[in-house]
Amino acid sequence: MGGSNKADRFSPEQVRDYSIGETHYLPSTGHEPNIHSDSLVSNLSSSQIFSFRKIIIANKKVIEEISGGEVESCESYYPTTCAGGVVSYDTCEQGLIGCDKKTNKCPAFFRDGSTKSDDMVSGGVCLFLALFLLILCLMGLVALLRKMLLGASTRIIYKATNINGYLAILIGCGVTVLVQSSSITTSTLVPLAGIGVLKLEQMFPLTIGADIGTTFTALMAAMVSTKVEALQVALVHLFFNLTGFVMYYPIPFMRRIPLRIARKLGKATRMWRTFPIVFVLVAFILVPLLLFGLSTLFDQTAVGWVVLGSFLVICMGLGLIYFIFWWRFRDGGRKMAACMARRQRKSAAQKNLPDDMDYLKGENSERRGLCTTSVVFYPR
Repeated sequence: MGGSNKADRFSPEQVRDYSIGETHYLPSTGHEPNIHSDSLVSNLSSSQIFSFRKIIIANKKVIEEISGGEVESCESYYPTTCAGGVVSYDTCEQGLIGCDKKTNKCPAFFRDGSTKSDDMVSGGVCLFLALFLLILCLMGLVALLRKMLLGASTRIIYKATNINGYLAILIGCGVTVLVQSSSITTSTLVPLAGIGVLKLEQMFPLTIGADIGTTFTALMAAMVSTKVEALQVALVHLFFNLTGFVMYYPIPFMRRIPLRIARKLGKATRMWRTFPIVFVLVAFILVPLLLFGLSTLFDQTAVGWVVLGSFLVICMGLGLIYFIFWWRFRDGGRKMAACMARRQRKSAAQKNLPDDMDYLKGENSERRGLCTTSVVFYPR
């Protein structure tokens, strides 16, 4: 820790000048540093020197200890306390938000005496910022690909991806293992499919390979762990994705089901641009919350909650049956498409209303000018 204390006495520019070069001397001293006490400073990279910019660090020990049965719940970690009021990795008991072991410093969202709700709020804020940056980066990626993939480059990528489906699965799996993130792979493929460079039939096996490849990271991490539970969770993740592959890809009939659904969702987006937002809110937020609420009702000891849960399940089942009947036999698909088309036309009309008003004003001004100049007065 001696090197860390010396680094704190100098500015970031001085530390940077000290850490770069053949022979390292402390700034303004001219003395050669001790190898053992100053090894931390001499080996710091630029990202570690400026580690104070870290906003939040997830405490991975919480997941390991809860999954291993060492701790019953997250409540056991709170409130966080720091010995002597010194906020550091060595002196603080950490909750969901941890500290950096290498630098012995804590991120900006870590607080002495914080509760579980405080850390959950901090995590929610970081989640919102991460989603915002992700959407911003995806928009920039799509705009960049539209400008780059024109002409010959589009044909080259089209021919390069026109390969056997099983080979494409291996390629998607290998790329995902290398980058250790299926989100990076799919986030690159989706814009390519959106601008017409990739067909859905070509993207489908690559996406399946990405889903399988993302399980290898957890599997490799579980292999070096002494916990049997860690390997069980990793294998569940692996076999879950392999089961999806076996169900939907080898059989051509089953392969057409997700492709048909993807095309229908694409057509719905083309008719109503707000449809993706509604779909995400319903499919990934509203429905899971509804199912979670129903399961919570059945976990209660009071009989009344169980009866209410049973009643709601029956109502949901009847509603689902009626929706299928309305969609298949009452021309519900066409009615919904017409409704989305009307909403899109209404949105487009409201967006273009100022331009239309300016155009009409210009037309009226021109007509008034023509009427004024066409009047001729003759003397009597």
